[in-house]
Amino acid sequence: MKTPQHSRPETFTEVQYAFTRYIRDPENQPAPAGVDVRRLNIYRDLVYNNIERMLRNLFPVLRKITPDDRWHAMIRDFLKNHKSRTPLFPKVTQEFLKYLENERNAGDDPPFILELAHYEWVEYAVSIDPREISWKGVDPEGDLLEGRPVLSPLAWPLSYRYPVHTIRPDNQPEEAPGQPTYLIVYRNRHDKVGFMELNAVSARLVEQIRKNGRKSGRKILTQIAAELRHPNPDVVIAGGLETMRDLLARDVLLGTSKK
Repeated sequence: MKTPQHSRPETFTEVQYAFTRYIRDPENQPAPAGVDVRRLNIYRDLVYNNIERMLRNLFPVLRKITPDDRWHAMIRDFLKNHKSRTPLFPKVTQEFLKYLENERNAGDDPPFILELAHYEWVEYAVSIDPREISWKGVDPEGDLLEGRPVLSPLAWPLSYRYPVHTIRPDNQPEEAPGQPTYLIVYRNRHDKVGFMELNAVSARLVEQIRKNGRKSGRKILTQIAAELRHPNPDVVIAGGLETMRDLLARDVLLGTSKK
């Protein structure tokens, strides 16, 4: 007489994995055995709606230019295929960027989708950055040419192939322009987030201020004039001073170093 065969009961961990597989991909994964499907679907909808709402709010332009069916299909694909490396809900936006960069495989996506999402994420990241502007060791009234300009830690210089700050439903470039788009996203002393478009020369100026904290504004601009082979370096220096004054007014530059 044969001994009856009994299936091994699922462990709690196995039930958890089955639960999360269903939550992430309810169309293709079975619900875990012994769980009320109606209650399970409450969790399914709760997870999806919370993540979709967060991404919709933090990537508003991307949401506006994406038709409803494609948007929800993309969020479902993100939930289904991306393995997040953080348990922190606010970092879901970073995980979504990783998904777009490494896992998204839709040939009919706009060519600028990753850059647009990154730009929108930077605006969010700057807004929640826990750091505060400090003028310790900085002279806000310092001479920007003879002193050493100090860049705010809440200023993010950016370079993109596409003009991401101009993209909207009625303006979606199909090809990248011939020149990059240079931007700087910042948060000022009043915690207001803003952005400024830069040209190639002003972007180079910001880059050199960030990298060369021991050089005066004049030395940096003289170096840039030499790189440009400009016949009149004083023109570059004068233009650079006006740019630095504009950056100072926006709290992108804080002043000059006292050290």
